[in-house]
Amino acid sequence: MVDLDLLNYLEDFISENRKEGFLRVLKNRTKHFTIAMEDIFQLHNTSAVMRSCEVFGIQELNVIEEKFGKRIDTEIAMGAQKWVDVNRFNSVQSCIDAMRLQGYQIIATTPHNDSCLLHEFDITKPSALFFGTERDGLSDEVIQQADGFLKIPMVGYTESLNISVSAAIVIQDITNRLRQTDIKWQLTEEEVLEKRLDWTRKTIKDIEFIERNYHEKVQK
Repeated sequence: MVDLDLLNYLEDFISENRKEGFLRVLKNRTKHFTIAMEDIFQLHNTSAVMRSCEVFGIQELNVIEEKFGKRIDTEIAMGAQKWVDVNRFNSVQSCIDAMRLQGYQIIATTPHNDSCLLHEFDITKPSALFFGTERDGLSDEVIQQADGFLKIPMVGYTESLNISVSAAIVIQDITNRLRQTDIKWQLTEEEVLEKRLDWTRKTIKDIEFIERNYHEKVQK
């Protein structure tokens, strides 16, 4: 549970505009969908997908780092790393297992002919959408365990898009459609409070000093 007294105390250190901005953005945040990226070699692609998650309101990004490094290109992410929760996994299976425990169906994005077209995708079910490597696509491990397959309709000769472009198209489409439904896609009240506290902490300079003062006052 969020310490409301702490939240109220810390919010005194930020402007009213910033507090109102947090509330406005959080109204459009969702965990109904989450994105998972499998061993993306090009660092800027991971950062660009994070930026798309932030812009279109997806709160969590899951990064599988079984093969490649553990960095975020802050220049490409443009600060999105402050507002999007990044969950890191060292194996495909650990990510899939975590998604299932949270109640998500596993959706593999792939250009296979039997894949569901983007505009026909059923948005009513909580879904973890997996995106694969630039060259090889998703691993067989994801494909074999997927509950469904999704692809972007294409009418040209080129059979694939850059991973960050594909993710942006998918995220924009499904979140836009989601907000036009009666589905309970919003964050829970507790989740909103958690993010208010998290974002407020990230906004305040000398946050450790300020929180230490708060706890010292509470203990007296």
